[in-house]
Amino acid sequence: MLPPLIALEEHFFSHAASNDTLMREQYSEQFKHIPGLADKLTDLGSLRLDNMKAGQVSLQIISHAPGTMTPNECKDANDQLFAAIKQHPSRYAGFAVLPVADPQAIATELTRCVKELGFVGALIDSHTNEGTYFDGDSYLPLFETAQSLNTPVYIHPTWPTPSALSSFYTGSFPQSASKSISASAFGWHSDVATHILRLVASGLFDKVPNLKIIIGHMGEMLPFMLDRICQLSPRWGKHQRTFKEIYDTNIYITTSGNWSVDPMACILRNTKLDHILYSVDYPFARNEDGLQFMQDLQKSGLVTDEQLEDIAYRNAERLLRVKTGPAWD
Repeated sequence: MLPPLIALEEHFFSHAASNDTLMREQYSEQFKHIPGLADKLTDLGSLRLDNMKAGQVSLQIISHAPGTMTPNECKDANDQLFAAIKQHPSRYAGFAVLPVADPQAIATELTRCVKELGFVGALIDSHTNEGTYFDGDSYLPLFETAQSLNTPVYIHPTWPTPSALSSFYTGSFPQSASKSISASAFGWHSDVATHILRLVASGLFDKVPNLKIIIGHMGEMLPFMLDRICQLSPRWGKHQRTFKEIYDTNIYITTSGNWSVDPMACILRNTKLDHILYSVDYPFARNEDGLQFMQDLQKSGLVTDEQLEDIAYRNAERLLRVKTGPAWD
């Protein structure tokens, strides 16, 4: 029998996003290939709960799907999520969506969401619509605030800028292939990995040594390049800690949407067990597939029962200071 499951990368669409033509265009391929996606994204009630039960997810940490929004849109989305959490407090918790294009507003909204709404962290896009990453000084207040609140920041993939799409992902293949390669098939993950390297190279973790960063999709390629990164990162400048020390201390990874024990075998060899957490990426991935993955992991012999429980829910309980929901009937 599997232990309870807490899932950290579980998305919804706010009212504002549902009516946003650009965001719906960005998700056109997902809407085409994932049955019922629009309904699942906009639902924060019975449909979501039924899908959680099907995958034996006891608690969802819900966050907004990728897409840069204004400060007011972020506030409205967070308030909408808060209302849903109040309806189902034993099943839902929240990550705040933040206005990453407006660095001065980020810390204010994060503080409001944690202190007033009881959210357990934030999930933000990996860059703004213009392609700005967060290694610059203007984003330091975000990370300082997250550290002071003792809440993690989940850095999530987002859509490439038009120039990146044209330069790296457009070629002698259909536009549908271009969209897929640039996003969930590959580009999203390499982009987040590069962002983490930028943060380390900038010296961010010298300034906020207790900052907690979460990344999904089996570590966004980093575990598989870890030794080479550690070998070459001393060229990035003089910092107080090595890349491996930062990776071991500040970086947490989830399984979201990546249902093979093969990458997990690598991760278990080079990543601290208490930094590995379960996630699904609902509704872009199915809770039932996540459940099957955990059953496969249990049978694989790669982890003990205690280690499986840590990955399934205990690491999330410790990191986010939450409790798993009640067992499903």
